[in-house]
Amino acid sequence: MPVPLYLLAVAVFAMGTSEFMLAGLLPDIASDLDVTVGTAGVLTSAFAIGMVVGAPLMAGLARNRPGRSSLLGFVLVFLAAHVVGAAASGFPVLVATRVVAALAYAGFLAVALTTATTLVSPDRKGRALAVLLSGTTVATVAGVPGGSVLGALLGWRAVFWAVAALCLPAVIGIVKGIPVRRVQKVAADGPALWSELAQLKRPRLLLILLLGAMVNAATFAGFTFLAPVVTDTAGLGELWISVALVLFGAGSFAGVTVAGRLSDQYPGPVVAVGGPLLLIGWPALAVLADKPVALLALVFVQGALSFALGSTLITRVLYEAAAAPTMAGSYATAALNVGAAVGPLIAATTLGTAAGNLGPLWASGLLVLVSLLVAFPLRGVIAAGRSSEVLQ
Repeated sequence: MPVPLYLLAVAVFAMGTSEFMLAGLLPDIASDLDVTVGTAGVLTSAFAIGMVVGAPLMAGLARNRPGRSSLLGFVLVFLAAHVVGAAASGFPVLVATRVVAALAYAGFLAVALTTATTLVSPDRKGRALAVLLSGTTVATVAGVPGGSVLGALLGWRAVFWAVAALCLPAVIGIVKGIPVRRVQKVAADGPALWSELAQLKRPRLLLILLLGAMVNAATFAGFTFLAPVVTDTAGLGELWISVALVLFGAGSFAGVTVAGRLSDQYPGPVVAVGGPLLLIGWPALAVLADKPVALLALVFVQGALSFALGSTLITRVLYEAAAAPTMAGSYATAALNVGAAVGPLIAATTLGTAAGNLGPLWASGLLVLVSLLVAFPLRGVIAAGRSSEVLQ
């Protein structure tokens, strides 16, 4: 894989740390800003909504600009949002900074996905995507748990400052390693914007986007409220939240890595095997959450299955939207973050029920079930592999 692809992954690591870090910080933020944990969960949804809106908007605005300057601008805005967030004295200001950061991240990821596909041969999109998403999974392995420990020791504001600092090497990597005119050339030589947007009328593409959104909703429903399950239901200490996050991240890295080698040619089997296992895993996690060993083992498994399935669906989006070379990344980004926005909102409604802290885990299982019910009668679309890119 080309070196610039790994430099993009470094930037995704910094931004991915911010996207996922709230899973270990919500109780601290809620206490400091005098809101409930459920209300604090809105921060996750606000970030996701910003990504949904920002992905197509920012990709459209940046499609005729040099790739390096666009990526650099997005990272700098992201950095500034975290500086303001670290100094925020009220919850509304913090929510606003999450939206701004999300807009910047959405623009960056949309352009990065487009750039990644131009750096490799047309039949290696899945491998390129796996490298790019490894930045996110490494964030869940190292950045997010590290942030959780830092938050436990120095408070949640220190984590926001740390994320801002993480953006600095990403800036250097973009300046040194990304070709100046990569994205600009794709936009100039490719189809008009209206033609790319017209791809969203295709039923095959819409189905894959829907499934990607639903699977990610399930992932974020359970992941966002994992901290109370670890400390209250399992009865573990606060630092065990970091252990759980490390295991989830290690699983997600394994899932993305395996799926990256299979999703180009064998997307159908990945979904056919991973989907039912993911469906079983969320209820099993809820039932066994009071047993620490089982809880931690299942957290790893669910991380692997969630990201294997999610990354495979993203790869399918890039193939199905091959006629939208500068906007396909934004479609995938928006779909995933529709799920990331909806998932925590659904999960939050279960916290006041008899299920309590386990409600989000049951909600994740229900979302996966609905996804499989939608996917099963149309499984041929998912299993089409690269051939659909040629035929459509």
